[in-house]
Amino acid sequence: TQINRGINYTLMYHIHEIQNFRERNRGSSFFNHLSAVSESIPALGWIAVTQRPGPYVKEMNDAATFYTNRVLKDYKETDRRHVDWVRSYLSIWTEMQSFIKQHHTTGLAWSKSGPIAPSSLFDPPAAPSAPCPPPPPGPPPVFTDDDPLPQTGSAGAQHSALFAQLNQGMDITKGLKRVSDDQKTHKNPNLRTHGTPTKNKAPGAVSSQKAAVQKRPPLLELEGKKWRVEYFEQKHDLIIEETELKQVVYVFSCNNSTLQIKGKINSIIVDNCKKLGLVFENVVGIVEIINSKAIQLQVLGAVPTISINKTEGCQVYLSKDSLNCDIVSAKSSEMNIMVPEGDDDYREFPVPEQFKTVWDGSKLVTEPTEIAG
Repeated sequence: TQINRGINYTLMYHIHEIQNFRERNRGSSFFNHLSAVSESIPALGWIAVTQRPGPYVKEMNDAATFYTNRVLKDYKETDRRHVDWVRSYLSIWTEMQSFIKQHHTTGLAWSKSGPIAPSSLFDPPAAPSAPCPPPPPGPPPVFTDDDPLPQTGSAGAQHSALFAQLNQGMDITKGLKRVSDDQKTHKNPNLRTHGTPTKNKAPGAVSSQKAAVQKRPPLLELEGKKWRVEYFEQKHDLIIEETELKQVVYVFSCNNSTLQIKGKINSIIVDNCKKLGLVFENVVGIVEIINSKAIQLQVLGAVPTISINKTEGCQVYLSKDSLNCDIVSAKSSEMNIMVPEGDDDYREFPVPEQFKTVWDGSKLVTEPTEIAG
């Protein structure tokens, strides 16, 4: 149990760091690459899944595919290196599923009768008495024509050290300090009168936490062909008027606000927003709602596709010209489509959230179900 807790803690820490790195680089041209990694990296936590870790890894692989499809769309005709990267990255999770299916179908199992690794594997390399701190992380990868081979020395050494610790089995707890009875609060009442000891926090850690919660300034600007609308709070008069057909609008982390988009544009993405009202005229591509809550969307003109993913609460008001649009949803709830009736009236239709799947003898048949009651 102690070993599993140690492994889980290490995984959670590094997964959290990877996801934070993605959030800090939202303006990067490789944001879809970073998102594919960030959304799928929790698959490494399959070792904590006790029943069926294989399907869990597949679910994380599907989350990565959502973003790798964007990479393929952007670079399929211009740069084959990105296509090769997508195939290589997705193959990691595919091969992991095969490994789990072969060795750990019902969860991670420790061998009770397997051979014991020789102690020479755990001998630490010669090092000075005062080890040097690890080097700072390098910059994010950049695709260039003269890409050198990755430097894997330091990373390989860290991974080897980590796996060497894991391979110790129950010996990993030998370094823990034994606590005597007089040092235990529940056996020594005198310790309770001194209150709970406090830990001294390093100044660097405090400053980094303050920087993490610091509000960022709101932004509404045209960057190339992308309108960026970010970090608005309690702002209900946001308007984008001068639009072109090739432009896209990216709305991020806007709360309790309203945005109106005039003219005809290529696409709209709403990411990590709460209580946002969005009104637009015409979109020739797709409108995507991702990782959001309480979104109200009104179409004044036409739109071919509306995608709702990982969203709680989404009201979509269609116009007469957009009744034939495709509405695609995944991992979302409380979705309602408002269809116009007459001049000013709408009729509400809920989007199914619960489905029933049966085997008809040759294939699976899935149909939406209604909750009785």
